[in-house]
Amino acid sequence: MNKKLLIISPYFPPANAADMQRVRMSLPYFKQFGWDAEVVTVDPQYSEISKDELLVQTIPIGIKIHQVKAFNKKLTSKFGLGSIALRSLWFYRKKVNQLLKKGHFDLIYFSTTQFPVCILGAYWKRRFQIPYAIDMQDPWFSDYYENKPKEQRPAKYWFSYRLNKYLEPKAMRHVDGLISVSGNYITDLKERYPVIKDIPAETITFGAFEPDLAIAEKNKSHFDPLLDTATHNIVYIGRGGADMHASVSVLFKAFKAGLGKTPGLFKKIRLYFIGTSYAPTGYGIPTILPLAKQFGIDVNVIEITDRISYYHTLLTLQQASALFIPGSDDPKYTASKIYPYILTGKPLLGIFNPQSSAIETLKEYGVKHVYDYGANNDSEIAAFLKEVAEGMLLTEDYNREIIKKYSAENMTRRQCELFDKLI
Repeated sequence: MNKKLLIISPYFPPANAADMQRVRMSLPYFKQFGWDAEVVTVDPQYSEISKDELLVQTIPIGIKIHQVKAFNKKLTSKFGLGSIALRSLWFYRKKVNQLLKKGHFDLIYFSTTQFPVCILGAYWKRRFQIPYAIDMQDPWFSDYYENKPKEQRPAKYWFSYRLNKYLEPKAMRHVDGLISVSGNYITDLKERYPVIKDIPAETITFGAFEPDLAIAEKNKSHFDPLLDTATHNIVYIGRGGADMHASVSVLFKAFKAGLGKTPGLFKKIRLYFIGTSYAPTGYGIPTILPLAKQFGIDVNVIEITDRISYYHTLLTLQQASALFIPGSDDPKYTASKIYPYILTGKPLLGIFNPQSSAIETLKEYGVKHVYDYGANNDSEIAAFLKEVAEGMLLTEDYNREIIKKYSAENMTRRQCELFDKLI
């Protein structure tokens, strides 16, 4: 008989949020690894995040989805409480209390970057004697921005820094298991809270979910094309920011050099940076184009700050000549987006912090052009760009065994093995 898993994920399809992707891609496989999952999420009407109805197609029939309310953002924002985690906290407590009173669950699993909701884990553990695990897709409390200029800090940083410093220990000192996309996150938490140093913990990245590519292709008529078909297009889709500048500068430097040597060839290339801002549509501030202007190549760089839907992203990646993934200057950053990039089979250029785990992962796949921004790889990157400009790059045949290793199915198996350990 399968064990029962209650998943807490404030965002869920059709919400087009990155932090619900692990849950979405895992739901088709939990049952085969011995777990029956139910999800508690926030009713989409209380969320301002963009929607992608196609995401719903991947949710298995029969999965129980429980929805909770949230306080109106217009009201709570007056007090600095705009996040969906804080707005839904009281409703989560009430709804899950009802579920735990009525039925048996073996484990509660928080998989979200809306971390404040995780403080309920300790409360439910104490009241119902149910263990809980937390999925650390990002750091919760972090001092990364403490020494950064004010203009580089996230909105409401002063408040969120202090709130996270207060809330994180309430959840972490009682947690029974940790999953993280980065081993560094787990190390930091176990050093910060010695009481959890011996709990089960695993570094499990997001997986590659192949059915998504077929859904994107099938529905391509729904999406407006973003790329100029008269040029050779190198595409990155994901957030921008000053922490990406070290990686992006390496690309821009090599591109400018190529433009100087063979301008007729390199003028055929466009570098696209799409969805670089988390701001509402039309309100994003470019963070990559100003850097391109510093290099004098802004004619060849297109930055679209507005975020696009998940399947529009996959379709655009498939339409590109080649793909680019820049890493953060934070060595703990893990680029979860590498898996859908790999599935497209497109030629790929990755530039990361020398300590980033993404470098080794991409090399496992067989990606030829993956570098750290601390080394001198100008000639190799210039050669990659030249091949793009000449239209010489073909679809890559990445290592199928590694694709299987990092598949959503295998990542779900590893999650379930951790769940079995901690109960």
